[in-house]
Amino acid sequence: MSRVSLSESLKGRDLISMLDLNRSELETLFDIANEMKRYVKSGTDILKNRVLSTLFFEPSTRTRLSFETAMIRLGGNVIGFADPSTSRMTTGETLSDTIRMLDSYSNVIVMRHRIEGSSRLAAEVAAMPVLNAGDGSQHHPTQTLTDLYTMRKEFGQIDGLKIAILGDLRQTRSASSLCFGVSNYKDLKLYLISPEPLRMRQEVKDHLDASGIEYIESSTLEPYLSELNVLYVTRLQKERFADPTEYEKLKGSYIVTTEMLEKAKKGMIVMHHLPRIDEIPLEIDYTTNARYFEQAANGLPVRMALLSMIVD
Repeated sequence: MSRVSLSESLKGRDLISMLDLNRSELETLFDIANEMKRYVKSGTDILKNRVLSTLFFEPSTRTRLSFETAMIRLGGNVIGFADPSTSRMTTGETLSDTIRMLDSYSNVIVMRHRIEGSSRLAAEVAAMPVLNAGDGSQHHPTQTLTDLYTMRKEFGQIDGLKIAILGDLRQTRSASSLCFGVSNYKDLKLYLISPEPLRMRQEVKDHLDASGIEYIESSTLEPYLSELNVLYVTRLQKERFADPTEYEKLKGSYIVTTEMLEKAKKGMIVMHHLPRIDEIPLEIDYTTNARYFEQAANGLPVRMALLSMIVD
């Protein structure tokens, strides 16, 4: 299939999970993201008169603002809310009714919600495309697109990389979503590093097994530092702990130090979905390993590329 055909293959489609995209579509999107970088400041009119609706039922800084900026830079407009207390849902309006209303106003809907499956429900209700900006603890596809794009930009390819995902793997949607995303590539090795109670969910590991992705689980990072190309750090998801005492027990389980980086493979990069808490101290920002701010910035051209491919 030609690149033109591939770029059109997403037109009008929903993006709920990384499982909705194949490798060819990913590579085409990343190529278009490279082209979009020229417009991140100057803008273009590719999506002139199109409207993006944002429904954020959970806090967001980077994802929401980069989606809104992406639509504006593409010549479109943005409506929606970042605080559900300002919507009619506070008076009992159902999610389905809210989606139906915004569907009539919009060309595309971007939604974040704390409940898993909420974005899929929205996609079933809406005629316009729905993009999942994070639901529950499992899916955050546009974060993963940003992560993979950052890796490809850094190393020239994703095949063959050795990637450690460190921290709260059970409850961090960017961690499980990344596992789904890398399953499109070859000869990777994953190191899933977490405390026992925060191990990666079984359905994610089942998918890795079915995809032939090699991985190991461990509670210790240090033995693998000399092998890694990427150290992907996650924060403990305090808001998802049912028992606050469990969070307190696990808080500070993994903190990246300059001493650790001195033992790392030359050229290893440190990534983080942000925001960070205490897992990456400020001094790491000044090392040659830090890539999390570049990673966050990459979310803009990636989301511009995605919107340009999906919105009709």
